[in-house]
Amino acid sequence: MKIHEYQAKEILRKYGVATPRGFPCFSVDEAAQAAAKLGGRMWVVKAQIHAGGRGKGGGVKLARSLEELKRHAGEILGMQLKTHQTGPEGQKVRRLLIEEGADIRKELYLGMVVDRGSQRVVLMASSEGGMDIEEVAAKSPEKIHRVTIDPAKGLAEGDAEGIARKIGVPEKGVTQARDFLKALYRAFDETDASLAEINPLIVTGDERVLALDAKMNFDDNALFRHPEIVAMRDLDEEDPAEVEASKFDLSYISLDGNIGCLVNGAGLAMATMDIIKLYGGSPANFLDVGGGASTEKVTEAFKIMLKNPKLSAILVNIFGGIMKCDVIAEGVVTAAREVHLKVPLVVRLEGTNVELGKKILAESGLPIISASNMADAAQKVVAATRGN
Repeated sequence: MKIHEYQAKEILRKYGVATPRGFPCFSVDEAAQAAAKLGGRMWVVKAQIHAGGRGKGGGVKLARSLEELKRHAGEILGMQLKTHQTGPEGQKVRRLLIEEGADIRKELYLGMVVDRGSQRVVLMASSEGGMDIEEVAAKSPEKIHRVTIDPAKGLAEGDAEGIARKIGVPEKGVTQARDFLKALYRAFDETDASLAEINPLIVTGDERVLALDAKMNFDDNALFRHPEIVAMRDLDEEDPAEVEASKFDLSYISLDGNIGCLVNGAGLAMATMDIIKLYGGSPANFLDVGGGASTEKVTEAFKIMLKNPKLSAILVNIFGGIMKCDVIAEGVVTAAREVHLKVPLVVRLEGTNVELGKKILAESGLPIISASNMADAAQKVVAATRGN
């Protein structure tokens, strides 16, 4: 789960992570009121969307007067902001963050992620702030410094101070930077985050570090422990089809292709998409119905896939283990009838009660294309999209 920058900063401040003062806003009037509350003579108007690269896309503006602030707020609110992370369609801006200006002496990078290999949190930091960390890794890998954190001990003071010095924090600010890093780790650990990124982390004129930007993602499987974080979810930032799928406990991700995929099991779903690509097709989605899908779940899965205007065929690929083939066959037949399916449907069944499942499909009277194995299914569904 992702949240907005202003929400991430609210969380981080509770743990003692230093951030600029700011207020979320939903209108130009609220933006002007926020500037008045902040005081000063310079403010930053920041678009709030779940994507990076907002500044390059025109979603971050500096204002040196109230009139300039209102103008920037009016221009950014409602704009279709396009960045390297939104895709060509962009993302509509519905929220702003109005922040006080900062005295920036130097920009640094700071991030924490879960390293699946070591099964620990890794702190990454670099003197190259304000840039994509992937670009730094590719061009100047020696400028990225890492610390693997022992979960039983937390981030050690010596490690925190060492990282601060390596990325160029002035000696006067090392102690405060150490406390900043330790607070960030506590926030990461206690909220079950999967990512915390501060880019840029700035060194101010008085040699303190400050989180000028903040991004946090959270482990969906741990959200039951954090209702206060769940309350921050912004459904406007998520794919409507994915939101709808989550209501029925379906694992669904929209893709750019035209072949719908309905599969049981994440590994089989990935293999199905791969073999579709191998035979020249393009999957329209990842969809795992799980090990015990009911007729209702299968029907809803069909409905969600059919909302995609680019959809030109559907491939159902089921291995019957926990889910028996006859049960999924009945679900497919019921779903196809209920949604009045008008695109080609290819079905490959294997496993428990497979012959009974195939019999149900054959006797349904529906124009279902049966496939004997995965390669056969992929070839047939790709041919169907081409009218063959």
